[in-house]
Amino acid sequence: MPDVQSMVLEFVNKLRKRKIEGSQATARCTVELLRSVISHHRVPHANQASALIDAVKAVGAQLVAANPVELAVGNVVRRVLHIIREEDLSLATAAVAGFDLLDASDDDEDVNGKGIGYPGMSAAVVAAAARSTLRPPSLQTLLEGTPESATVPYTSSSGADSESKTADKSSVTRKLKHDVIEGVNQLIHEIAGCHEQIAEQAIEHIHQNEVILTLGSSRTVLEFLCAAKEKKRSFRVFVAEGAPRYQGHLLAKELVARGLQTTVITDSAVFAMISRVNMVIIGAHAVMANGGVIGPVGVNMAALAAKKHAVPFVVLAGSHKLCPLYPHNPEVLLNELRSPSELLDFGEFSDCLDFGSGSGSPLVQVVNPTFDYVPPSLVSLFITDTGGHNPSYMYRLIADYYSADDLVM
Repeated sequence: MPDVQSMVLEFVNKLRKRKIEGSQATARCTVELLRSVISHHRVPHANQASALIDAVKAVGAQLVAANPVELAVGNVVRRVLHIIREEDLSLATAAVAGFDLLDASDDDEDVNGKGIGYPGMSAAVVAAAARSTLRPPSLQTLLEGTPESATVPYTSSSGADSESKTADKSSVTRKLKHDVIEGVNQLIHEIAGCHEQIAEQAIEHIHQNEVILTLGSSRTVLEFLCAAKEKKRSFRVFVAEGAPRYQGHLLAKELVARGLQTTVITDSAVFAMISRVNMVIIGAHAVMANGGVIGPVGVNMAALAAKKHAVPFVVLAGSHKLCPLYPHNPEVLLNELRSPSELLDFGEFSDCLDFGSGSGSPLVQVVNPTFDYVPPSLVSLFITDTGGHNPSYMYRLIADYYSADDLVM
């Protein structure tokens, strides 16, 4: 599949050069690429699920290696692998149920001398039922049709029974890729609508005349605050500027354009202003399996200030940001260092070079981390597209989205 391979290489190049901004955009592009890989992959008649899993894992390993800091890439790759395993299990369950149904019909005919009619069971119906028990039904239940080719008709002829079983097995085999693509399409729809799903819950958490503190720039936070404003809630927002990239300035401008009362403060003023704040709301880069949060640099300071003053610390995160790994896992890269030029121009510290030693090594070092880690003990509440959850519940929520066999790719 040369076209798909060129698409993979092009996307890997974009990830390496950081040309895709934001976890949502990265997650959506990743799932769309995996959908193309699945649809173009030639699957053998036997072991279809294993073939698809191997193909997705091979591509997923390349994508994760291209940008290991963007955990959303690995998250959605594991979600797609979980969909493949789930659909394969659902179709296998449907096939076994259909064969057992035929055997029961034969036994009843032998005993009573006449056949008893049973309603046809399709793999799609069983798959939808399985998904409703394994995933939150409001997000993951797929509305599938009941194709006639997947039903198991009753007949009293043993030869017809054998042909029916063979045909049903063949239809189940062909149906796996179709159901997987449908599940991937549902995942794309879920990622695209995560901001709206989270924003719908704003009215339950933001109340009249409150003061909200946030840090950096997050579209999820922006839509969340604006949704409360549209519900006629009057409140003020303090925005920490998020130096050195000053992403908070961008968020403040967008909030003012939407008509919200906004105050920009320096990052070092968070502790001084926290006593006037009713709630801290931040967006997450990733949520780990232990309930810890990876967010913009400086967010740990805001969390400590909120804990000291008993202010609720609320984290907004779409389900594609829920990571099944723990911070101590060796494959987890929690941070990366950005260019020192964001802090100091070279001309500002060029006089600090040590020319006396002959090496010209700098006497001043500039460290510019991108992210910060907040332990679960500092988080009051997570708000995802499935609702609000305590940090202690996150491991259970994450377990619904991933398979233990896919944690290490």
